[in-house]
Amino acid sequence: MKQFLLLITALVTVLTGFGQVTFPGSEMSSGSKPEIIKSIDSNQSPLLNDMLSWHISNNKNNKQIEGYRVEIFFSSDADAKEKALKKKVEFLTLYPDNTVHVKYITPNFRVRVGDFRTKNEALKLFKEIKSTYPLSFIVTDNIDFPLMKPLQYE
Repeated sequence: MKQFLLLITALVTVLTGFGQVTFPGSEMSSGSKPEIIKSIDSNQSPLLNDMLSWHISNNKNNKQIEGYRVEIFFSSDADAKEKALKKKVEFLTLYPDNTVHVKYITPNFRVRVGDFRTKNEALKLFKEIKSTYPLSFIVTDNIDFPLMKPLQYE
């Protein structure tokens, strides 16, 4: 019985070694396509090219990306706009290195801080301002492209 299982295992191993099929002309040199792919003729709708062009131009015009901000204030009071602007000035006096955005999203005025690509970056600011703004929280938002900081080598 053991010899039979050993024979079957050896047979399966040998047959799987020959299981790779190579098509004529499919050998690839560096940077070229296989012959079988070159010979494929594809027909596509011209609308596909138009949609692709629209997508590219739309992305060039879009000046924002999805990211995170820390919301420090929101209100729908009658004087909410004035409160939001005061909160913006207050925040900028305490933390002048950050950007502040006042938004009106019906029915609330909101004050959001920062332009962070990752939640971890927003979390750093959130922890820093939590004692001053205990009702603050992290939100997803469309953010301005962050400025690239130059690398500082030691």
